[in-house]
Amino acid sequence: MKTETINFNTANGASSAFVSKPSKYAKCVVLIHEWWGLNDHIKDIAKRYAEEGFLCVAPDLYRGIVTKDPQEASRLMHGLDLEDGINTIESAMEKTKTEFGIESFGITGFCMGGTFALRAACELEGLKAAAPFYGDIPEDEVLSKLKTPVLFVSGKRDGWITPEKVSGLEKAAKEFALPVESLKYDADHAFFNDTRADVYDETAAQDAWSKVIKFFNTKL
Repeated sequence: MKTETINFNTANGASSAFVSKPSKYAKCVVLIHEWWGLNDHIKDIAKRYAEEGFLCVAPDLYRGIVTKDPQEASRLMHGLDLEDGINTIESAMEKTKTEFGIESFGITGFCMGGTFALRAACELEGLKAAAPFYGDIPEDEVLSKLKTPVLFVSGKRDGWITPEKVSGLEKAAKEFALPVESLKYDADHAFFNDTRADVYDETAAQDAWSKVIKFFNTKL
């Protein structure tokens, strides 16, 4: 496995992405970071994907800013325009196509990254599968356009992406006949983040990981 940084332009200026690359690959997963930014935890997850045989590309939606302060993270997340974030993801995908010869992609993300992963699955071409972790749900007008298979991962004790919000997604999936599977755990928000002992749930995280890997291997 090798890691590198790729640079690309977006509608709002230059950005970059962390890339983790196995020796052989045919499938690519785009990984969207949490509200903390493109930190070491996200880079570690990218490496885990590479160990599973996926080229993993993690675009930097904050363009170089990383924080450990929840207040700054909230400010950064709320200051990030949806169109800018989606354009950064799309631009990273275009760069990946030319740089690595990838034609189809899966996408995943955590917290804020889950929000962008699900919205990207509704709006961008070339995505064959999406596995958002506890991200916010787009409005029905956007959600109704979804054609990409989605495995939506959530925690039943999540105070942000609440069970009520997840029920709303499930209801919309039935109403619009969307390809959405809902995977729910008795866990808190950010339960996958093994750098946060206050919320990390090893059993749920390992089970979710195995199911997401199987999902991507099947769909990509």
